[in-house]
Amino acid sequence: MRGCDCRDAPATCDCLVTPAETALMVVGSFTVYLAGPITGLTYDGAEDWRQAAKLDLAAAGIKALSPLRAKDYLRNLPGRISGTGEEYAHLGVLSTPRGVMTRDRFDATRCDCLLVNLLGAERVSIGTVMEIAFADACRTPIVCAMEPSGNPHEHMMIAEAVGFRVTSLTEALHIVKAIADNGPVRR
Repeated sequence: MRGCDCRDAPATCDCLVTPAETALMVVGSFTVYLAGPITGLTYDGAEDWRQAAKLDLAAAGIKALSPLRAKDYLRNLPGRISGTGEEYAHLGVLSTPRGVMTRDRFDATRCDCLLVNLLGAERVSIGTVMEIAFADACRTPIVCAMEPSGNPHEHMMIAEAVGFRVTSLTEALHIVKAIADNGPVRR
């Protein structure tokens, strides 16, 4: 059977749960919200880095929340994801404007750390900017991966809200682990 609750060592477990899935089952109480552009991207384009970050953080005992969780149906959209939801709101209540706002605000205000990936952004992500504001209002640490210059999110208010700005996702993940005290810190 697949997806059991088995906690046996991988060598003795025959439940067909992959090592990556096992890592996701054994996470601690430190929670990170994975913020970053979605509008204008495909589902996979928006979710790929989040899945990689989620696995990396899970290996350190950190739980990561994606705004696209439980929205796999968006993978079947014929084009890119819009910021209005007009073409997909009928697919599920989590994808209605109110559903997106309610859960994303909840996640950005309850997380222990906000990890923002703005690398390669081609235009300002209004949703991501709101998530940064939500987290900042709660004084939640914000770690942001963003180019040294030229990113459309370059703005004094973003710069002041972000506590830790780095130029790679790898470096951002190290900072998150250091904040959680769940991993080595690179100097």
